Amino acid sequence: MMSLLLDEVALAALRLAEAGVESPRADAELIAASVHNVRRGELHTVPDSAFDARFWADIARRAAREPLQHITGRAHFRYLELDVGPGVFVPRPETEVMTGWAIGKLRDMDVAEPVVADLGTGSGAIALAIGQEVPRARVHAVEADPLARAWAERNITRSVQSARYLAGRIMLHAGDFGEVLAELDGTVDLVISNPPYIPVGAFVEPEVSEYDPPSALWSGTDGLQAIRSVERTARRLLRPGGLVAVEHGFQQGAAVYWVFPEESGWRDTRNHKDLANRDRFVTAAWSGGPLPFHG
Repeated sequence: MMSLLLDEVALAALRLAEAGVESPRADAELIAASVHNVRRGELHTVPDSAFDARFWADIARRAAREPLQHITGRAHFRYLELDVGPGVFVPRPETEVMTGWAIGKLRDMDVAEPVVADLGTGSGAIALAIGQEVPRARVHAVEADPLARAWAERNITRSVQSARYLAGRIMLHAGDFGEVLAELDGTVDLVISNPPYIPVGAFVEPEVSEYDPPSALWSGTDGLQAIRSVERTARRLLRPGGLVAVEHGFQQGAAVYWVFPEESGWRDTRNHKDLANRDRFVTAAWSGGPLPFHG
């Protein structure tokens, strides 16, 4: 026999589908779980008498295309549960793939305490995932936007409180990532970034255009302005042999590849796919300087 909550979830999924939500059933179930403080797989255990009418208020917000993560106040990223809300970019599954690549490379490094720079940390997702999964790493998270930085600080503080080994290993820095961390020049083992990369004027879904901060989205007429800044900063920060990983739009793979040319000092530049088998991030190794010019 179907429970009242599961009946309501089925109706809510239809409403969300009519509103154009991409994953209506999953979103309805996750909202129900959040409102009733149970896991998604435990919805059937909620007695009819405990049904909370706030469920429909939250469904109305999602139907209006407010991001699911703003409604629940949580975003999942690898093994993390992060606090998110207005003023911070909601981390995406695509970024988890790039972060996993970086974690694998850091684990393989013959370095006692690898130094990492996360440029444009937003919620702190990448920095915290690396800190959690590579406990010997020292991660410098950089964020210029004060609202986003407040979310990162909140997530870092909460993570350190629950995992004391992170204390002193994740440092949050205020400022434009093109200018900060001068004290680390030439010493960083890995630079990673999910910068803004949407061309100005491009169409994006309402969940993005109306709720994600503009500073995390738009990046000049070709979408590559911030990525070029990451490349310049990575050249400054990395030690010889250090690595860079930068996320980009799925149509930008070829263009971003050439932002890291051999003549500028990069080698082993490669495109990598996301979960949908589309170009999603580029990696390269720093040789220590540009090739000499032979006239």
